Amino acid sequence: MRAIVTGAAGFIGSNLTDRLLSDGHEVLGIDNFSTGRLDFLAKAIPCPSFELSRTDLLDLDSLKKLFVGADAVFHLAANADVRFGPEHPGRDLEQNTLCTWNVLEAMRACGVKRIAFSSTGSVYGEPAVFPTPEDAPFPIQTSLYGASKIAAESFIAAYCGAFGMRSNIFRFVSILGERYSHGHVFDFYRQLLEHPGHLRVLGDGMQRKSYLEVRDCVEAIVVAMEKSTAPVEVFNLGTNEYCTVRDSIGWICKHMGVTPEIEYTGGNRGWIGDSPFIFLDCSRIRALGWEPRYRIEQGVLNTVAYLERNQALLGARA
Repeated sequence: MRAIVTGAAGFIGSNLTDRLLSDGHEVLGIDNFSTGRLDFLAKAIPCPSFELSRTDLLDLDSLKKLFVGADAVFHLAANADVRFGPEHPGRDLEQNTLCTWNVLEAMRACGVKRIAFSSTGSVYGEPAVFPTPEDAPFPIQTSLYGASKIAAESFIAAYCGAFGMRSNIFRFVSILGERYSHGHVFDFYRQLLEHPGHLRVLGDGMQRKSYLEVRDCVEAIVVAMEKSTAPVEVFNLGTNEYCTVRDSIGWICKHMGVTPEIEYTGGNRGWIGDSPFIFLDCSRIRALGWEPRYRIEQGVLNTVAYLERNQALLGARA
Protein backbone atom coordinates (compact mmCIF):
# COMPACT_ATOMS: atom_id res chain seq x y z
CA MET A 1 0.00 0.00 0.00
CA ARG A 2 1.14 3.52 -0.76
CA ALA A 3 -0.13 5.57 2.16
CA ILE A 4 -0.23 9.30 2.74
CA VAL A 5 -0.03 10.47 6.36
CA THR A 6 -0.92 14.12 6.98
CA GLY A 7 0.53 15.55 10.14
CA ALA A 8 3.29 12.97 9.82
CA ALA A 9 5.70 14.91 12.06
CA GLY A 10 3.15 15.22 14.85
CA PHE A 11 2.57 13.11 17.93
CA ILE A 12 0.15 10.50 16.58
CA GLY A 13 1.14 10.94 12.93
CA SER A 14 4.78 10.08 13.52
CA ASN A 15 3.88 7.00 15.56
CA LEU A 16 1.50 5.86 12.81
CA THR A 17 4.15 6.53 10.16
CA ASP A 18 6.62 4.28 11.98
CA ARG A 19 4.01 1.54 12.27
CA LEU A 20 3.04 1.65 8.58
CA LEU A 21 6.69 1.51 7.53
CA SER A 22 7.37 -1.43 9.85
CA ASP A 23 4.40 -3.23 8.25
CA GLY A 24 6.05 -2.87 4.84
CA HIS A 25 4.02 -0.02 3.37
CA GLU A 26 5.27 2.98 1.41
CA VAL A 27 4.54 6.25 3.20
CA LEU A 28 4.46 9.83 2.00
CA GLY A 29 4.43 12.07 5.06
CA ILE A 30 2.99 15.57 4.73
CA ASP A 31 3.49 18.24 7.37
CA ASN A 32 3.75 22.03 7.38
CA PHE A 33 5.82 21.88 10.60
CA SER A 34 3.73 24.50 12.36
CA THR A 35 3.78 22.14 15.36
CA GLY A 36 5.36 18.98 13.94
CA ARG A 37 8.95 18.07 14.82
CA LEU A 38 11.52 16.65 12.44
CA ASP A 39 13.09 14.62 15.26
CA PHE A 40 9.81 12.69 15.61
CA LEU A 41 10.61 11.25 12.17
CA ALA A 42 14.14 10.13 13.07
CA LYS A 43 13.24 6.47 12.47
CA ALA A 44 11.30 7.14 9.27
CA ILE A 45 13.63 9.47 7.36
CA PRO A 46 16.40 6.88 6.69
CA CYS A 47 13.82 4.37 5.41
CA PRO A 48 13.79 4.03 1.60
CA SER A 49 10.01 3.54 1.68
CA PHE A 50 9.45 6.98 3.24
CA GLU A 51 9.14 10.37 1.58
CA LEU A 52 8.56 13.66 3.36
CA SER A 53 6.87 16.74 1.90
CA ARG A 54 6.85 20.06 3.75
CA THR A 55 3.45 21.16 2.43
CA ASP A 56 0.54 23.08 3.88
CA LEU A 57 -2.82 21.34 3.45
CA LEU A 58 -4.35 24.67 2.48
CA ASP A 59 -2.34 24.42 -0.77
CA LEU A 60 -4.77 22.30 -2.81
CA ASP A 61 -2.76 22.41 -6.03
CA SER A 62 0.25 20.87 -4.28
CA LEU A 63 -1.91 18.19 -2.69
CA LYS A 64 -3.30 17.13 -6.06
CA LYS A 65 0.26 16.47 -7.24
CA LEU A 66 1.26 14.61 -4.07
CA PHE A 67 -1.80 12.33 -3.98
CA VAL A 68 -1.20 10.78 -7.41
CA GLY A 69 -0.80 6.99 -7.03
CA ALA A 70 -1.83 6.84 -3.38
CA ASP A 71 -4.00 3.98 -2.08
CA ALA A 72 -5.10 5.51 1.21
CA VAL A 73 -4.86 8.72 3.21
CA PHE A 74 -4.43 8.80 6.97
CA HIS A 75 -5.51 12.35 7.77
CA LEU A 76 -4.17 13.29 11.19
CA ALA A 77 -3.10 16.89 10.63
CA ALA A 78 -5.13 19.28 12.78
CA ASN A 79 -5.12 22.05 15.29
CA ALA A 80 -5.51 19.78 18.29
CA ASP A 81 -5.57 22.06 21.32
CA VAL A 82 -9.17 22.53 22.47
CA ARG A 83 -8.22 24.86 25.28
CA PHE A 84 -7.01 27.80 23.18
CA GLY A 85 -9.78 27.75 20.56
CA PRO A 86 -11.48 30.98 21.69
CA GLU A 87 -8.18 32.85 21.44
CA HIS A 88 -7.96 32.03 17.70
CA PRO A 89 -11.57 31.53 16.54
CA GLY A 90 -10.72 30.86 12.88
CA ARG A 91 -7.93 28.35 13.47
CA ASP A 92 -10.09 25.28 14.06
CA LEU A 93 -12.23 26.02 11.01
CA GLU A 94 -9.17 26.56 8.80
CA GLN A 95 -6.89 23.78 10.08
CA ASN A 96 -9.52 21.12 10.80
CA THR A 97 -12.45 21.68 8.44
CA LEU A 98 -11.05 23.47 5.39
CA CYS A 99 -7.89 21.35 5.31
CA THR A 100 -10.05 18.22 5.43
CA TRP A 101 -12.06 19.49 2.45
CA ASN A 102 -8.79 20.05 0.57
CA VAL A 103 -7.67 16.49 1.38
CA LEU A 104 -10.98 15.16 0.04
CA GLU A 105 -10.74 17.25 -3.11
CA ALA A 106 -7.20 16.02 -3.75
CA MET A 107 -8.40 12.44 -3.23
CA ARG A 108 -11.27 12.97 -5.68
CA ALA A 109 -8.96 14.48 -8.28
CA CYS A 110 -6.48 11.59 -8.00
CA GLY A 111 -8.93 8.71 -7.57
CA VAL A 112 -7.88 7.85 -3.99
CA LYS A 113 -10.71 5.89 -2.37
CA ARG A 114 -9.73 5.24 1.30
CA ILE A 115 -9.40 7.70 4.15
CA ALA A 116 -8.80 7.32 7.88
CA PHE A 117 -9.65 10.47 9.83
CA SER A 118 -8.70 11.49 13.35
CA SER A 119 -11.80 12.99 14.91
CA THR A 120 -12.44 13.40 18.63
CA GLY A 121 -14.66 12.41 21.51
CA SER A 122 -15.21 16.14 21.93
CA VAL A 123 -17.89 15.94 19.23
CA TYR A 124 -20.22 14.49 21.87
CA GLY A 125 -20.05 17.73 23.84
CA GLU A 126 -21.54 16.93 27.24
CA PRO A 127 -23.58 13.78 26.48
CA ALA A 128 -26.33 12.28 28.59
CA VAL A 129 -25.27 8.65 28.05
CA PHE A 130 -22.13 6.98 29.51
CA PRO A 131 -20.26 5.17 28.18
CA THR A 132 -21.12 7.18 25.08
CA PRO A 133 -21.73 5.13 21.89
CA GLU A 134 -21.02 6.25 18.33
CA ASP A 135 -24.73 6.69 17.61
CA ALA A 136 -25.38 8.98 20.59
CA PRO A 137 -27.35 12.10 19.65
CA PHE A 138 -25.12 15.14 19.29
CA PRO A 139 -25.83 17.89 21.82
CA ILE A 140 -25.14 21.56 21.30
CA GLN A 141 -21.41 21.82 20.64
CA THR A 142 -19.33 23.18 23.51
CA SER A 143 -15.99 23.77 21.74
CA LEU A 144 -14.83 25.25 18.44
CA TYR A 145 -12.58 22.22 18.07
CA GLY A 146 -15.46 19.76 18.38
CA ALA A 147 -17.59 21.80 15.97
CA SER A 148 -14.80 21.85 13.37
CA LYS A 149 -14.33 18.08 13.61
CA ILE A 150 -18.07 17.40 13.23
CA ALA A 151 -18.05 19.53 10.08
CA ALA A 152 -15.05 17.58 8.77
CA GLU A 153 -16.76 14.25 9.52
CA SER A 154 -19.81 15.42 7.59
CA PHE A 155 -17.76 16.36 4.53
CA ILE A 156 -16.04 12.96 4.62
CA ALA A 157 -19.34 11.08 4.79
CA ALA A 158 -20.81 13.19 1.99
CA TYR A 159 -17.78 12.61 -0.26
CA CYS A 160 -18.02 8.88 0.38
CA GLY A 161 -21.63 8.92 -0.76
CA ALA A 162 -21.00 11.14 -3.78
CA PHE A 163 -17.70 9.74 -5.06
CA GLY A 164 -17.55 6.11 -3.92
CA MET A 165 -14.91 6.60 -1.24
CA ARG A 166 -14.60 4.57 1.98
CA SER A 167 -13.80 6.09 5.34
CA ASN A 168 -12.97 5.15 8.88
CA ILE A 169 -13.57 7.99 11.30
CA PHE A 170 -11.89 7.67 14.71
CA ARG A 171 -13.22 9.58 17.68
CA PHE A 172 -10.32 9.62 20.12
CA VAL A 173 -10.21 10.20 23.80
CA SER A 174 -7.02 12.06 24.80
CA ILE A 175 -3.93 10.22 23.58
CA LEU A 176 -0.80 9.80 25.70
CA GLY A 177 2.64 8.25 25.26
CA GLU A 178 5.86 8.65 23.30
CA ARG A 179 6.18 12.06 21.54
CA TYR A 180 3.30 13.55 23.55
CA SER A 181 3.92 17.28 23.67
CA HIS A 182 0.82 19.03 24.98
CA GLY A 183 -1.94 18.38 27.46
CA HIS A 184 -2.40 18.10 31.18
CA VAL A 185 0.28 15.46 31.88
CA PHE A 186 2.78 17.62 29.98
CA ASP A 187 1.70 20.73 31.91
CA PHE A 188 1.76 19.02 35.32
CA TYR A 189 5.16 17.45 34.75
CA ARG A 190 6.66 20.75 33.59
CA GLN A 191 5.20 22.63 36.54
CA LEU A 192 6.51 20.10 39.03
CA LEU A 193 10.00 20.23 37.53
CA GLU A 194 10.04 24.01 37.82
CA HIS A 195 8.51 24.20 41.33
CA PRO A 196 7.96 20.79 42.95
CA GLY A 197 6.27 22.32 45.97
CA HIS A 198 3.31 23.81 44.12
CA LEU A 199 0.94 22.66 41.37
CA ARG A 200 -1.76 24.82 39.79
CA VAL A 201 -4.70 22.83 38.40
CA LEU A 202 -7.46 24.23 36.20
CA GLY A 203 -10.93 23.37 37.55
CA ASP A 204 -11.55 21.38 40.71
CA GLY A 205 -9.60 18.28 39.69
CA MET A 206 -12.72 16.12 39.73
CA GLN A 207 -13.14 16.17 35.95
CA ARG A 208 -13.41 12.55 34.80
CA LYS A 209 -11.29 11.81 31.75
CA SER A 210 -10.39 8.92 29.48
CA TYR A 211 -6.95 8.43 27.95
CA LEU A 212 -5.43 5.99 25.48
CA GLU A 213 -1.77 5.07 24.97
CA VAL A 214 -0.58 6.07 21.49
CA ARG A 215 0.55 2.55 20.58
CA ASP A 216 -2.96 1.28 21.29
CA CYS A 217 -4.39 4.13 19.23
CA VAL A 218 -2.20 3.28 16.23
CA GLU A 219 -3.03 -0.42 16.52
CA ALA A 220 -6.76 0.37 16.45
CA ILE A 221 -6.38 2.48 13.30
CA VAL A 222 -4.49 -0.31 11.54
CA VAL A 223 -7.01 -2.97 12.61
CA ALA A 224 -9.99 -0.91 11.44
CA MET A 225 -8.43 -0.13 8.07
CA GLU A 226 -7.74 -3.82 7.54
CA LYS A 227 -11.09 -5.19 8.71
CA SER A 228 -13.76 -2.52 8.26
CA THR A 229 -15.83 -2.86 5.07
CA ALA A 230 -18.59 -0.24 5.46
CA PRO A 231 -18.51 2.85 3.21
CA VAL A 232 -18.48 5.07 6.31
CA GLU A 233 -17.72 3.64 9.73
CA VAL A 234 -17.17 5.58 12.94
CA PHE A 235 -15.13 4.13 15.79
CA ASN A 236 -14.72 5.41 19.32
CA LEU A 237 -11.19 4.80 20.59
CA GLY A 238 -10.50 4.55 24.30
CA THR A 239 -10.20 2.13 27.19
CA ASN A 240 -13.04 0.75 29.30
CA GLU A 241 -12.14 3.00 32.24
CA TYR A 242 -11.69 6.63 33.18
CA CYS A 243 -9.90 8.55 35.91
CA THR A 244 -10.19 11.91 37.61
CA VAL A 245 -7.63 14.63 37.09
CA ARG A 246 -6.76 14.17 40.77
CA ASP A 247 -6.00 10.49 40.10
CA SER A 248 -3.49 11.45 37.41
CA ILE A 249 -1.90 14.05 39.69
CA GLY A 250 -1.42 11.37 42.34
CA TRP A 251 0.28 8.98 39.89
CA ILE A 252 2.59 11.69 38.56
CA CYS A 253 3.54 13.01 42.01
CA LYS A 254 4.24 9.52 43.34
CA HIS A 255 6.44 8.75 40.33
CA MET A 256 8.37 12.01 40.77
CA GLY A 257 8.57 11.69 44.54
CA VAL A 258 7.00 15.08 45.25
CA THR A 259 4.17 16.24 47.54
CA PRO A 260 3.16 19.68 46.25
CA GLU A 261 0.59 22.05 47.63
CA ILE A 262 -2.17 21.91 45.02
CA GLU A 263 -4.03 25.04 43.96
CA TYR A 264 -7.35 24.38 42.20
CA THR A 265 -8.81 27.27 40.20
CA GLY A 266 -12.34 25.98 40.86
CA GLY A 267 -15.37 24.95 38.87
CA ASN A 268 -16.12 21.62 37.22
CA ARG A 269 -14.16 22.35 34.04
CA GLY A 270 -10.74 23.77 33.24
CA TRP A 271 -11.59 25.97 30.24
CA ILE A 272 -14.33 26.81 27.76
CA GLY A 273 -15.23 23.60 25.97
CA ASP A 274 -13.69 21.32 28.60
CA SER A 275 -16.07 18.41 29.14
CA PRO A 276 -16.24 17.39 32.81
CA PHE A 277 -16.84 13.71 31.93
CA ILE A 278 -15.51 11.76 28.92
CA PHE A 279 -16.08 8.02 28.73
CA LEU A 280 -16.68 6.34 25.37
CA ASP A 281 -18.27 3.01 24.48
CA CYS A 282 -15.60 1.28 22.39
CA SER A 283 -17.38 -2.03 21.78
CA ARG A 284 -17.51 -1.44 18.00
CA ILE A 285 -13.71 -1.40 17.55
CA ARG A 286 -13.35 -4.24 20.07
CA ALA A 287 -15.67 -6.34 17.92
CA LEU A 288 -12.96 -6.27 15.23
CA GLY A 289 -10.54 -7.94 17.63
CA TRP A 290 -8.75 -4.87 19.02
CA GLU A 291 -8.00 -4.60 22.72
CA PRO A 292 -5.90 -1.89 24.43
CA ARG A 293 -2.74 -3.17 26.07
CA TYR A 294 -2.24 -0.29 28.49
CA ARG A 295 -4.49 0.91 31.29
CA ILE A 296 -4.81 4.65 31.87
CA GLU A 297 -2.40 4.73 34.81
CA GLN A 298 0.29 2.99 32.77
CA GLY A 299 -0.28 5.37 29.88
CA VAL A 300 0.22 8.36 32.18
CA LEU A 301 3.40 6.86 33.66
CA ASN A 302 4.74 5.93 30.21
CA THR A 303 4.24 9.55 29.21
CA VAL A 304 6.04 10.94 32.24
CA ALA A 305 8.94 8.52 31.63
CA TYR A 306 9.15 9.71 28.02
CA LEU A 307 9.19 13.37 29.10
CA GLU A 308 11.95 12.59 31.60
CA ARG A 309 14.06 11.23 28.75
CA ASN A 310 13.19 14.08 26.37
CA GLN A 311 13.17 17.27 28.42
CA ALA A 312 14.01 19.41 25.38
CA LEU A 313 10.30 19.13 24.53
CA LEU A 314 9.41 21.08 27.65
CA GLY A 315 10.81 24.29 26.20
CA ALA A 316 9.01 23.96 22.85
CA ARG A 317 5.39 23.24 23.53
CA ALA A 318 3.54 22.02 20.44
